[in-house]
Amino acid sequence: MWPRLLPLFPERASTMAGRVDALYFFLLAVAAFFIVLIASLIVYFSFRYRRKTAGEVGRAVHSGWALEVMWTVVPLGLTLVMFVWGADVYFSMGSPPPETEDVYVVAKQWMFKFQHLTGQREIDELHVPVGKAVKLTMTSEDVIHDLYVPAFRIKADILPGRYTTIWFTATKVGTYHLFCAEYCGTKHSGMVGQVVVQEPAEYQAWLSGGTAEGGSLASAGEKLFQDLACVTCHRTDGQGRGPVLVGLYGRPVQLTNGTLVTADDAYVRESILNPAAKVVAGFQPIMPPFQGLVTEEQVLQLIEYVKSLKATAPSTGTIVPQDTKPVGPGPGGTPPARPPKGPIAKQPER
Repeated sequence: MWPRLLPLFPERASTMAGRVDALYFFLLAVAAFFIVLIASLIVYFSFRYRRKTAGEVGRAVHSGWALEVMWTVVPLGLTLVMFVWGADVYFSMGSPPPETEDVYVVAKQWMFKFQHLTGQREIDELHVPVGKAVKLTMTSEDVIHDLYVPAFRIKADILPGRYTTIWFTATKVGTYHLFCAEYCGTKHSGMVGQVVVQEPAEYQAWLSGGTAEGGSLASAGEKLFQDLACVTCHRTDGQGRGPVLVGLYGRPVQLTNGTLVTADDAYVRESILNPAAKVVAGFQPIMPPFQGLVTEEQVLQLIEYVKSLKATAPSTGTIVPQDTKPVGPGPGGTPPARPPKGPIAKQPER
């Protein structure tokens, strides 16, 4: 009864919460044990070996090797247990399962913007199903932020110019607090929200009833791909001046300097905003940068569109040029298309 009257810790509402708490309580117990032990010995020794007369001189005490081995081996063993246990929890939190409900997060001063793959958008509120792993791929539009959900025991930095990921599996239906745990400006304390955990059927009903302007994220990316005239160079028949993008995502790509990179989210993002940074072998660095022309949300839409371009036949080989015809897919080789007039209209945020 007393934990409800005096809640010292947030509610456990994810599969990782129990593991994190167990490690934390172990560290707390070890620290408390040694604090009490050392403080008690200090008090005991101060009375046991105090000077009894004014002229008394102490004598040297030579302890045995067993005591020295004990106070070396015991702390070493405890620190190794802490390291192995902590590393196990850390790598588990950084390794999402193969099947996840993917959600993109864009943080800015001072809000969290969530985008579901089906197209639904949320601000400072995230709906997720109970019992299913949810992976958040996050980036920032301005400064460093931090997504923190105490009930799930998850916390990760959101950095500008790169993607970070975190995942969780909610175990209880309910509404849980969401905070920014990194000071990000004058209204940092107001950058809060909530995670709404629903039953699977209720979550599907919410997805069906939500408004998804432009359809799914991939379909919005396809429209943007057409609007930016990317299709004129990244042709599917391999005859364009840019690489083919079909089957690109997740495969190794050979660059002009001979190195291999994996076509992941970060690579596709960089190829859109700064295409000259990594140019596919066999192509020229003639693609114009789209930095400032597309928003972070639109970059995510383009990434999802590239992900959706599946090859008709599965292939795990490295993408390299063959003969003199540019057939290796991968961004970084489009010619300077005519840029759109004025900045691309941003979607309403509220």
